[in-house]
Amino acid sequence: MTPYYQDDAVAIYHCDCRELDVWDIAGGVMVTDPPYGMSYVSNHAKGGPSIPIAADDSTDARDQVLAVWGDRPALVFGTWRVSRPAGVRQLLVWDKGESPGMGDLSMPWGNAHEEIYVFGTGFAGKRRPNVLRRATIAPGAANRPDHPTPKPIELMHDLIGYCPPLAEVVDPFMGSGTTLRAAKDLGRKAIGIEIDERYCEIAAKRMSQEVLAL
Repeated sequence: MTPYYQDDAVAIYHCDCRELDVWDIAGGVMVTDPPYGMSYVSNHAKGGPSIPIAADDSTDARDQVLAVWGDRPALVFGTWRVSRPAGVRQLLVWDKGESPGMGDLSMPWGNAHEEIYVFGTGFAGKRRPNVLRRATIAPGAANRPDHPTPKPIELMHDLIGYCPPLAEVVDPFMGSGTTLRAAKDLGRKAIGIEIDERYCEIAAKRMSQEVLAL
């Protein structure tokens, strides 16, 4: 299959990852934010239509990809609202900071964290707590990609920095390309796959920018 976008570091494919095996590479590390299986609908585009997330009606997409990936290293975002996948070796927590978020507005507490599941071996780096504190990207912020659930680039730098050295980064649920952008910033090769073409286009534009000075 011809990549939607490709350069010396990154390749992007526009399709359903479950229908393409190019991402199923030996020696890679999967870093991805799959559909959580909670039928999430975002109103992040002010004044625009609600935006559903593809394949978010169940955890099938997440579980199918994990089954193919097997025991290789992976970092996979998730939520307490649905069952955790099998085989998790370590749980990381993304602390989003002071914003209470949305969630159930009848409750006095908002959800200010997400889970990150660690699979496989080979992760390395200075030992630290399993809570990663990085502020979420505020709606309307200049650095916020046009996506309902964007992850801050600093968080992805943190995560990829602990991935097995030299491993190619694979994101089968690429979204707006933050994982690939972070991998490229850190000098890693990466493959991303996204079912929605509008996000492929956003990601391609982000990849064409100069590498950030870290």
